[in-house]
Amino acid sequence: MQKTIHSISVIAAGNFEERASVDREDELGTVAVHINSMAERLQIQREKERRDERNRMELITGISHDLRTPLTSMIGYIHLLKDRSYRTETEYDRYVEHTYHQAIRLQKRIDSLFEYTRLTSPEAKLQLQQIYFKELLHQLLTEFQPIAAEHDLAVSWTLPDSETAALLDPDKMVRAIDNLLMNALKFSHRPGEIKVHCALINDSISIQIENDGEALSSEQEERLFDRFYRVDDSRASDNTLIGSGTGLGLAIAQSIARLHGGDLTLNHNQGHYRFCLEIPIRN
Repeated sequence: MQKTIHSISVIAAGNFEERASVDREDELGTVAVHINSMAERLQIQREKERRDERNRMELITGISHDLRTPLTSMIGYIHLLKDRSYRTETEYDRYVEHTYHQAIRLQKRIDSLFEYTRLTSPEAKLQLQQIYFKELLHQLLTEFQPIAAEHDLAVSWTLPDSETAALLDPDKMVRAIDNLLMNALKFSHRPGEIKVHCALINDSISIQIENDGEALSSEQEERLFDRFYRVDDSRASDNTLIGSGTGLGLAIAQSIARLHGGDLTLNHNQGHYRFCLEIPIRN
């Protein structure tokens, strides 16, 4: 009895990992069962609050990093221009060009942040239209092919034999697919190939995008869809793309899929990536 009472006192003091001994069948045993149940719920709630706090701090850190980097660069170049620390017109033009590009970079990051915020808001809505999906995807891949070729990547695809009309938000769907293609572009081995397969499966549109790159650890794979999470930039195959990402691309694509009632998942095996975007067909 004394052990049970001691455990209940420990739980009451805030140690929700403690459990009261349940070795009695009287009223005290029943109380111990209820106390343990309450402690378990409180422990789960506390862990959730801690996760939420960590996520909040990661969000603040991610936003700060994303906005501070280009802003610091802009301020540096503006100081050079303000102090007339340039020797030739060519150098002046170069400072202005760098400042402009950093401003565009900052604008893209702010736009991505706002977009992710809108997509994950309870008030997020889709602008649904009847879309011929095969035609839409073919156009996106045709436009993406020369971009990939510039980075020594081939693009191959297979599409359904028949056209399918689906009720989708075309702008958001284009953004989701584009994010996946650019992710494959950034993290593919050179030379290499990006494969896209689209099929109709059980009244859903399934798009699989495959590429080969550096392998992920289990922790990296688990966190890949987290907002602001970036895989180490050293894994990227194209350094010209470093710094252009916000860590929101895959999170945005997954949010768009889920808004449509579908999902975005990853199958990863020793550096071979297969992202699967599934969207239910609604007419």
